Amino acid sequence: MQKIIGQIAQELNVKPQQVSAAVELLDGGATVPFVARYRKEATGGLDDTQLRTLDERLNYLRELDDRRETVLKAIDEQGKLTDALRLAIASAPTKQELEDIYLPFKQKRRTKGQIAKEFGIEPLADKLFTDPTLDPHKEAEAFCKPATTLDDGKPGPDFSTTFAVLDGVRDILSERWAEDPALVQKLREWLWDEGLLKSKKVESKNESDPEVAKFRDYFEYDEPIGRVPSHRALAVFRGRALEVLEAKLVQPVEPEPGQPSLAEGKIALHLGWSHAKRAADDLIRKCVAWTWRVKLSLSTERDLFSRLREDAEKVAIKVFGDNLRDLLLAAPAGQRAVIGLDPGIRTGVKVAVVDSTGKLVDTTTIYPHEPRRDWDGSLAVLARLVEKHDINLIAIGNGTASRETDKLAADLIKIASKADKKIEKVVVSEAGASVYSASEFAAQEMPDIDVSLRGAASIARRLQDPLAELVKIDPKSIGVGQYQHDVNQSELARQLDAVVEDCVNSV
Repeated sequence: MQKIIGQIAQELNVKPQQVSAAVELLDGGATVPFVARYRKEATGGLDDTQLRTLDERLNYLRELDDRRETVLKAIDEQGKLTDALRLAIASAPTKQELEDIYLPFKQKRRTKGQIAKEFGIEPLADKLFTDPTLDPHKEAEAFCKPATTLDDGKPGPDFSTTFAVLDGVRDILSERWAEDPALVQKLREWLWDEGLLKSKKVESKNESDPEVAKFRDYFEYDEPIGRVPSHRALAVFRGRALEVLEAKLVQPVEPEPGQPSLAEGKIALHLGWSHAKRAADDLIRKCVAWTWRVKLSLSTERDLFSRLREDAEKVAIKVFGDNLRDLLLAAPAGQRAVIGLDPGIRTGVKVAVVDSTGKLVDTTTIYPHEPRRDWDGSLAVLARLVEKHDINLIAIGNGTASRETDKLAADLIKIASKADKKIEKVVVSEAGASVYSASEFAAQEMPDIDVSLRGAASIARRLQDPLAELVKIDPKSIGVGQYQHDVNQSELARQLDAVVEDCVNSV
């Protein structure tokens, strides 16, 4: 635990005592806002942002430590735990690197390489790689064995020819190299820096289909994977999930047919081998190519796509949180009576009046737009409400018919100005108003009011005090971000709940 505390202290550039005190408080059930506000003397003044980062890193590093113990135990039970391996596991900084180290020791189904080892071909593989001047077929003759039959009568592994034996050599070497953590990490980082995310339209999809056309920008698209912006990454992944796009990771330069790729060159360089036209060099080149094309290309693509998605989701969730914070902390109009207008065309404009305390005092529906076009009648109704409740502020929802309703409010303001009454109008976001109006919370607040009119009341109150009104709504329903349903839902919920907590705490 002291190691974790020391690491977090270094990352946050604070003292270990501050981290230790914060961990003790969080483990005791205290929330981040509580610690930030009421336990500053214990944590040395850590703010809510530092505490949230601390909490996240604490959970990650604890999970990493638990996984370390599991990996150590699993390798030790196999009798393969060495001091060097123990040190490598103890110093692995991320879950990904820990899994790379554990990969060769994972229990998995019998592979072709394992079968070749069981038939005693591994010494030949070592011999040919160590001394490529040896003739592969000549050396393989000593390892040929008659074909076998399994207990159920089916044919077993066949190493009766030198070609089959050398295929076994290929399987042994390619599996060994593909499980080398240092090589896997080198390839992964190189492709993250230089590889390309490439997408194209699935051939069978019709461009005239509106659902397909949405992804037109990605029909012929490529960009360095490490620099793909969050919104483009999530768009490609959504297109792939909908089977509109094909997406793949490609090398910065595609090889000529029959020529080794850059990835194969990186593997050869890591192994310290190069083709010198020795007897076994063609076989080793084949093993290197097999390592990349069969063993590593798909798993590396999968790892980097996961990394890209994770990074893109973090950005999207942060944007969502920042937008929510801006909305919740928008300046309140204060204790002023407000008319809330929830725009609509066919169903009319819903009108709700709230007094200076936010209490709903009047409701009605007007029809200034199509099909009734009762513009003058609607103005008369609004003018009466203004006079009756001494209104000087109008909140207009930004949904369908918002612009037309804004013109109606402008006309009302002109009429009022002639009577020396000053009225202001403000367009506010109505996202989540319909969710709130049908909620149990709204039913308790306004039990005898029609669902459609509750939305107008919510719009009016949002102008009076955005925070007090919007905390009644699930943050995900407020709709202030992109690709909401494509990102990790539990992480999104955690981030948005944290934003609401911090905003309330701040106010």
